[in-house]
Amino acid sequence: MSPIILLSLALQIACCVHVVRTGRPLYWIFILLMFSYLAVLIYFIAEVLPELRNSPGARHGLRQVRNQLDPSRGKREASQRLRVSDTAENRRQMAQQHLDHGEYADAAELFEGALRGIHREDPDLMLGLAKAQYGLGQPARTRQTLDALIAANPSFRSQEGHLLYARAVEDNGDVAAALHEYEAMVEGFAGEEARLRYALLLKRAGRTDEAIAQLRKLLDRAELSPGYYQRAQREWTDQARKELRQLAG
Repeated sequence: MSPIILLSLALQIACCVHVVRTGRPLYWIFILLMFSYLAVLIYFIAEVLPELRNSPGARHGLRQVRNQLDPSRGKREASQRLRVSDTAENRRQMAQQHLDHGEYADAAELFEGALRGIHREDPDLMLGLAKAQYGLGQPARTRQTLDALIAANPSFRSQEGHLLYARAVEDNGDVAAALHEYEAMVEGFAGEEARLRYALLLKRAGRTDEAIAQLRKLLDRAELSPGYYQRAQREWTDQARKELRQLAG
């Protein structure tokens, strides 16, 4: 059979499955089976494309594809906005681009420049600066910045910031304080990174049985989670399995 026909059949079947799974009108199946490529194109434009535009997950996926094809686009656009208007928000966006590209010194400079005037205690800017400082291998300065953030913004809450604080405390060598920080966040943390880091620190502190229990709990939790969550957390669950094999023999 011709590859063109095979491709057409595959696309038609995929679209028909989409019709059934998403509850689209069943007349689409008749149209798809009758008119091949033209019907597939019309179905995509009429039914699939609007869904992609309205889906946060799909938009995120499209952004990832766009960034892979043109990884410098975001930085160019942020740089242009900053040249047009040197505001704290535009500095933050440019600094975030530098963070995303691992350019921590440039990011730190921009965040520090944005922390002026009415924005001198802005929690998002302070958290961004702490991330840049941690990327530069400055855990002590990271902790100082985050302590200042909480002092200036006592109601500010950020799981990402809390995890960064725990890592900075750990890297400063204060194991007891780091264990306290990890323990305080693991139950409500969205994702498995904090739980894995907590287990690894328990292992480092010689509390092997507790480390094993945390790793097993992590893996049980992930196993009961939806497939998309398991895929998103695979980096941490793979490490957890490796550590558990080593600790439990």
